[in-house]
Amino acid sequence: MENMNNIFDINRILDDARELGCSDVHFTAGLPPVVRLHSAIRKLTGYPDCTEPIIVNIINQITSIKHKNQISKGLDTDFSYTSATGYRHRVNVYRQRGYHAVAIRLLRDDIPTLADLNLPATLGEFAMHPRGLVLVTGPTGSGKSTTLAAMVDHINRQRSCHIITVEDPIEYVHTHKQAMVNQREIGQDVDSFAGSLRAALREDPDVILVGEMRDFETIDAAVTAAETGHLVLSTLHTISAKDTIDRIMGVYPPHAKGQIRSQLAGSIVGIISQTLVPTADGKGRCAALEVMAATDAIRAQIREDKTYQIGSTIATGKKSGMFTLDQDLARLVRMGKINDAVARERCQDIGEYRRYLEMGDY
Repeated sequence: MENMNNIFDINRILDDARELGCSDVHFTAGLPPVVRLHSAIRKLTGYPDCTEPIIVNIINQITSIKHKNQISKGLDTDFSYTSATGYRHRVNVYRQRGYHAVAIRLLRDDIPTLADLNLPATLGEFAMHPRGLVLVTGPTGSGKSTTLAAMVDHINRQRSCHIITVEDPIEYVHTHKQAMVNQREIGQDVDSFAGSLRAALREDPDVILVGEMRDFETIDAAVTAAETGHLVLSTLHTISAKDTIDRIMGVYPPHAKGQIRSQLAGSIVGIISQTLVPTADGKGRCAALEVMAATDAIRAQIREDKTYQIGSTIATGKKSGMFTLDQDLARLVRMGKINDAVARERCQDIGEYRRYLEMGDY
């Protein structure tokens, strides 16, 4: 078993995966280490199948006593891990069919700029608003955390202010530049997103990043913070601006919906919904976006509960920096960045996508 443990040295495995350009590493019983490379799952060569003792050994290599105690109780456990070479990782330990399993996200050691990520200038404009709510949405693994990190870095480089981030766990470490940045981790520095948001209001922040709006308490606290003069950045697992507004509205009781519609209409700055798609050259992924800016028309649609009109307003809002996912997919295909087949798989309306592809610049 000692030899097997030497083979499964977590730092070496993570370094190998990083050198290949992988985004994730998985350990599950009955398979060798599995990585995600450019959206596809593949096995790492040169390793035998994982067994429960091997996975427990891997867990022991990367966990603190506190996390070991959580794991021993059968709880899903999230934490960050810094490898021997100094790279940061986001880790989730969980159980499946009675066995332990581990999912590790490989994080960049630098914070990319908005330009590095080929993101539109509109996102920089959102980030420089003095107050309001900016949401980055999309499915798991769509690059939301990276986009938010780039937006926070944009603020950090250009604005003299106090930024507080609340994350589970901390993924990108920000150094103080023009701004002062204090980063808090759930479970280590604070107990919950909602509690940390309420506390942050007493800590003289200008900008608050909330890693995820998971529940009613966090959503309500984020909207309140945005409404009372702070810029709040956060994420939701939704696939469009309309769905995002509807999700927020859905957590409020019927008697409060009128008030939250008014609050949200007044505080929203923008919504970026994104997905990562494989590039045409097969060497990576790029982000395809829907971008909604809070124009007078958008605010009125939120206030009057006409969210079904938001998609059409975005599609015709080019002058305000807005565009739909189908428009952006068509743009990426015309540029040769992604293949038509991939765009067809990811588009929301195949007819609209074809129309934008044929009409050229929308």
